[in-house]
Amino acid sequence: MNESQPLSTQDIRQGLVVLKKRQRSLKLWTGVGTSFVLATLAGLYLQHDLIYSFFGLSNEVQQLHIPVSVQDNLLMWGNDPDYFWSLLSWFGWLIVKIFSAFFCAFIVVSALKKFRYFAIRFQSFVLKFVGWLIAFILIWSGLSYWQHDLQDEQKQMTETLVYYDQNIHQSTIAQSLTEQNTAQPIEAYLLAQTALLHRPADLASAKPYVKVLIDAENKDANFERYGFKSEQLWSMQQQVFQDAVTPAAKSVLPKIEKADQLNGVVQTILIVFLLISAVFSLVMFVLSRNIQNRTQRIEQQISVKFFEKR
Repeated sequence: MNESQPLSTQDIRQGLVVLKKRQRSLKLWTGVGTSFVLATLAGLYLQHDLIYSFFGLSNEVQQLHIPVSVQDNLLMWGNDPDYFWSLLSWFGWLIVKIFSAFFCAFIVVSALKKFRYFAIRFQSFVLKFVGWLIAFILIWSGLSYWQHDLQDEQKQMTETLVYYDQNIHQSTIAQSLTEQNTAQPIEAYLLAQTALLHRPADLASAKPYVKVLIDAENKDANFERYGFKSEQLWSMQQQVFQDAVTPAAKSVLPKIEKADQLNGVVQTILIVFLLISAVFSLVMFVLSRNIQNRTQRIEQQISVKFFEKR
């Protein structure tokens, strides 16, 4: 084709179709990059707890541990705390909700634009964003409801066991321990967890029970026979006294050192990934906006020429 020959309107329109496809691809990549940014930010927020839970640790008591030394009728309520899988499940749901709500909201807006009523109103960027935000919130809420509905039955039983309003002795576990005439260290171990699992944590009630445990460990040479978890004892003392006090709690310090080292490495990797994702999203967004502005200028020029011919 002769380079000096002007392009026909049909050629220009075909070029516009190509540009719009390219813009949609760039918008998609912008969304992907933004989702990775959000996921990485969530990872930075959770990575400390996630790594600690990988080693079976937690700075605060989050799950109830009932040792095997208690009576069977109480043991059936308890569980062996698995902080890692619990937090990993929560983090997995968070990622699913972020990606699903983010992209499905765009799909909902695109579907609504096929109706004339919404097509007219979504010409405004503000109204389009409001529509996207409403869709995002509705999808997020629906997924959150589904997540709550799929909660483990064991967790709900445990919450019932440790729940109380104002006085810890109102809890089901405290009443059960009273009826069974449980050994003092076991009672203190369970009631300290009950107070710390209260929301907000009942530190005033937990402190005397943690002190009973500390005294029992210092005075009882056979303290290990109760079957208490060292990690759980560390969590209690860390939450109440911000320090490991007894030998059993201090025995997990090598784990903590490894967790802290891994935490530093993971944090550095996440920060680098965050910066890369942010730069990628920004570049894709700028390119998408440039193509959008270019297509709008071409469409305006075509419209002007069309009216001039008429």
